[in-house]
Amino acid sequence: MTRGRPIPETVTLHIPFRVVKRGGRKEMQLPDSAAQPRRTDSTLVKALARAFRWKRMLEAGEFATIAELAEREGMAPSYMTRVLRLTLLAPEIVEAILDGKQGPEVTLAQCLEPFSPSWNEQKSAFGHV
Repeated sequence: MTRGRPIPETVTLHIPFRVVKRGGRKEMQLPDSAAQPRRTDSTLVKALARAFRWKRMLEAGEFATIAELAEREGMAPSYMTRVLRLTLLAPEIVEAILDGKQGPEVTLAQCLEPFSPSWNEQKSAFGHV
């Protein structure tokens, strides 16, 4: 077996990426043209689960007020109110978050900010999830 050229000992591979902070963690962000792997944001998923659990507890009458529930859970009522707002997200957005298909701009911090109750406006604000 003959080779036309010698095989180099070192191969250099260039991969364009940048490091960004997301939810307090450093994450590698690939260019838009690269295939993006699905990745669930566990912090956001946990917040969604809590929100729907708390909503169910309030609707079932286990607690009369958010303040009572917040005291039981050991957190500030204002934080609980912001997390409970996640139950108002459009079903498509919730599904995208659970599947890890939400855009990199959809973070827990962004979701806890006030948002429109209109599902169409939410889809625009959250980057056409």
